[in-house]
Amino acid sequence: MSEQEQAVGRTSLAARVAGAPAVPVEVPAADEEWAEGIPHGFARVYYGDGPPGIRRPVVMADGFNLGRSDLDWLYQGLDGTFPLITTLRRLGRTVILLGFDERTAPITTNAQAAIEVIRRTVENQIGADPLTVGGFSMGGLITRYALARMEHENIPHRTALYFSYDTPHRGGHIPVGIQAFAHFIPGTENDFAVQMNSPAAKEMMWRHYDSEDGTIRRHPDRDEFLAQLRAVGEWPVGPRKIGVANGSGEGMPIPVEPGETALTVNGLLFPGTTFHIQATGDDVTVAELVRTLPPAREVVTTSGFPEIDGAPGGTLDSYRIIAEALRENGGLVDLRKPTVCFVPTVSAVAIRDLDDQDDLYAKVNALDPNESELDEFLCSSATTPHTAVTEELCTWILDRLPY
Repeated sequence: MSEQEQAVGRTSLAARVAGAPAVPVEVPAADEEWAEGIPHGFARVYYGDGPPGIRRPVVMADGFNLGRSDLDWLYQGLDGTFPLITTLRRLGRTVILLGFDERTAPITTNAQAAIEVIRRTVENQIGADPLTVGGFSMGGLITRYALARMEHENIPHRTALYFSYDTPHRGGHIPVGIQAFAHFIPGTENDFAVQMNSPAAKEMMWRHYDSEDGTIRRHPDRDEFLAQLRAVGEWPVGPRKIGVANGSGEGMPIPVEPGETALTVNGLLFPGTTFHIQATGDDVTVAELVRTLPPAREVVTTSGFPEIDGAPGGTLDSYRIIAEALRENGGLVDLRKPTVCFVPTVSAVAIRDLDDQDDLYAKVNALDPNESELDEFLCSSATTPHTAVTEELCTWILDRLPY
């Protein structure tokens, strides 16, 4: 049975940017492909309608997941439910998709790819039209740091608009019980555990489970990344800075109750393992983990957490992903609450931190917008999945593009 338990570790807990489109989208051949000379990444260039060449460029960066960026998937996701790439190209704008050799690498490492792609765009564009640069999920952090660093080092970026799309500026959230479960799976370190323990995850997550000693904390790698951001001014100064959140701005919580059971596992595969929705308080049980071979049991508790699973924000089917991996390998599961918050609204629009319950559940639309570190932002009118490409959010961004 341990072989089946190990197989569960092949899952990956992160939504690919935008998700798969309901109807397959044909991905055209790129007009240019950039790989040589781009450290830790690569890019595809799609000219806009009209004369060939890079004109009125829009650079868009991929987000967090395990392994190399799949730019076919990224294109489909960004041109599916709402045809963002097609719309940009019809407006005569060149779209440059930025991918990374390893999406779990440190944010500052992948920012090197962003810096080179921005520099190459400026060098090769026709005319002097300003750039739009941004990214989805972690891609927004990568491009934020890249632009700020370029300014700090006096490297011209010619960027008039920076955008972030459900980016965890103040941190993202993966339930601690799920993080612990990744390391509870027997055998050598699995893909799931690698992802949870990756540099990018440590830098991005609000709280991280330490697989060595079971401590739950803001990881020192996050402190170091935030220090690196401060060292370059935290944000680029030149561009106008805008952002959108997939979560509601009306304080609309995700329909889960603190302490209730999210997922239980029965049968021979991790029998008796149970995950609970995060509640406030001390020594709160969020997971009871049970393993068959080698036999083991672990109770995962938290102290001082807000009710972050149900916070307003862009959602991820975190428990559904775990349940499906278990079911595919012979597990019997009772999935009651598949979806929790991944990027809280207050984080996506950089307006409040996540530690305090009232801040986490704030009605962002009722706050003074000047509290945000962004110049302008929009929250989704309804709760939507993390990085879901919606007409509401995309048209708002399109309306703010520089000439």
